[in-house]
Amino acid sequence: MKLTIIILIKQLTGLLNFINRMEMNEISKRGMILIFLFINSLTLPAQALTATDIVRKADEKFNGEKSSIMVMSMTIIRPTWQRTIEFKNWSLGKDYALTLITAPAKDAGQTFLKRGTEMWSWNPSISRLIKFPPSMMSQGWMGSDYTNDDILKESSVINDYIHEIIGEEAIDGRLCFKIMMISKENAAVVWGKQIRWIDKKDFLFLRTELYDEEGILVRTETGSEIKTLDGRIIPTRMELTPAEEPGNKTVVDIKDIKFNVQIAENFFSQQNMKNLR
Repeated sequence: MKLTIIILIKQLTGLLNFINRMEMNEISKRGMILIFLFINSLTLPAQALTATDIVRKADEKFNGEKSSIMVMSMTIIRPTWQRTIEFKNWSLGKDYALTLITAPAKDAGQTFLKRGTEMWSWNPSISRLIKFPPSMMSQGWMGSDYTNDDILKESSVINDYIHEIIGEEAIDGRLCFKIMMISKENAAVVWGKQIRWIDKKDFLFLRTELYDEEGILVRTETGSEIKTLDGRIIPTRMELTPAEEPGNKTVVDIKDIKFNVQIAENFFSQQNMKNLR
């Protein structure tokens, strides 16, 4: 920093001496150009990305488009067993999402709907529609380590947290911003604090540590198997590991994704979630 200031002072001194040696008409033509370039160089550091800018760019990589359709699988791993669930998800902006379970056969046909802050589930085997109360948002989705809030995107990593860059660190050979996110006082979120590692080159979420309101680590999520899908570089495998449940893990694999598809708002309806196949 001190060296930068010395260089800027020398540049300014040289610029003033240059202007003093010039004719008035030359100052108006060339001197003012140099002054503009010098002032512009002083303003460049202010253009650096803030922590919130970085989190927003990473979030927009995955959730920032107008709409998307994703085909995924989720493997729930436990010390003595594991099972895989396959599903398809439609989304429109931040307020609308509809998920259809496609496998295994005993779960196929179940759907989950989000409209704004309201959420429902439909189970065709018992013909029952259930509205999610706030108390259900922290429960595991389909028995996994992901909560209903995670899958249905209730909370916002942009609006519900205060962001701060706390360092840099490499994840799988990729240099990352290390960003701490503290939940805002009145935010309706599950996590009191998050620490996220965001790739500096492609702005990918590569690691996330999630803490409760007491500051205790609850779980860790990593992103890997980076691929290009629909023209975009994204991690296609997410692994979630609970901190206090040894041997437990949930792995989500993105099989396919399409961005900015034509989906009408009325697609996200209770009637459609009963008929979706």
